[in-house]
Amino acid sequence: MEAGGGRGGPVGSVVPALCRELPCCLGIDEAGRGPVLGPMVYGICYCPVSRLEELQALKVADSKTLSEAEREQLFELLDDAKEFVGWALHVLSPDFISTSMQQRAKYNLNALSHDTAIGLVQHALDAGVQVTEVFVDTVGPADKYQEKLQQRFPELEVTVRAKADALFPIVSAASICAKVARDRAVKSWKFVEDLDDTSLDYGSGYPNDPKTKAWLMQTLDPIFGYPQFVRFSWSTAQTLLDSHAVPVHWDYDDGDAATTPGTPSLLSYFARPAPTPHQPHRYFHERCLKPLSGL
Repeated sequence: MEAGGGRGGPVGSVVPALCRELPCCLGIDEAGRGPVLGPMVYGICYCPVSRLEELQALKVADSKTLSEAEREQLFELLDDAKEFVGWALHVLSPDFISTSMQQRAKYNLNALSHDTAIGLVQHALDAGVQVTEVFVDTVGPADKYQEKLQQRFPELEVTVRAKADALFPIVSAASICAKVARDRAVKSWKFVEDLDDTSLDYGSGYPNDPKTKAWLMQTLDPIFGYPQFVRFSWSTAQTLLDSHAVPVHWDYDDGDAATTPGTPSLLSYFARPAPTPHQPHRYFHERCLKPLSGL
């Protein structure tokens, strides 16, 4: 989680035997949607519906209301409840997020979030978890998101709500898993770039954090920009690059492909080819021989 980029794939706990046998509820939440630094982490947590009260007894709560120490302690309790609790995480690296949002065919953060959540539900189903109910903290309009998930998983009962991490214990548990994973990734990030030790105090990664602001100014390279730890697509980073980095002019634009001289159109491949004059074999050309039309 700490180094490099890419989308990767889900990682998680061993699926409890009970979760393969009994109807289960599954919660989904994310951590790190807003920061300009570090990955975004999606998490799921699941358990048998019949054991939900035991999950509540662990006193899980919205991760944003807990201290880091409390989140770590609760995550350990969830991980220790291997008999009936399972979890999985999907870490999306900063450069993958930026590349997705800045590519020519834009892949916005909401679509990326939806697809990651869908992938985690499918991951649980493929692992044999008997999911019957899904609870999700909304991204975008809750009704449209719920309709999208319900169409994708018609056999499941899907509930999408704002602040679901404060309403449903199974989503609170997923929130804790995601937040702990992101905190650990941010703290122990392994930079592929050659940064000295004095430039590793980057704060929380949120744009309004003074330490994060100072770090962004300190590590900005006027030619190469920022390390992969930074989400280039965030306006915070783009504004600093525009004002402090060397301007870059790209000769290529979206219209070049259509206007480049000599580029054949699609229809030209279906047109009848123009007749070409017959050329004699090189044998005759090298010996200065020409056809004789009469004697």
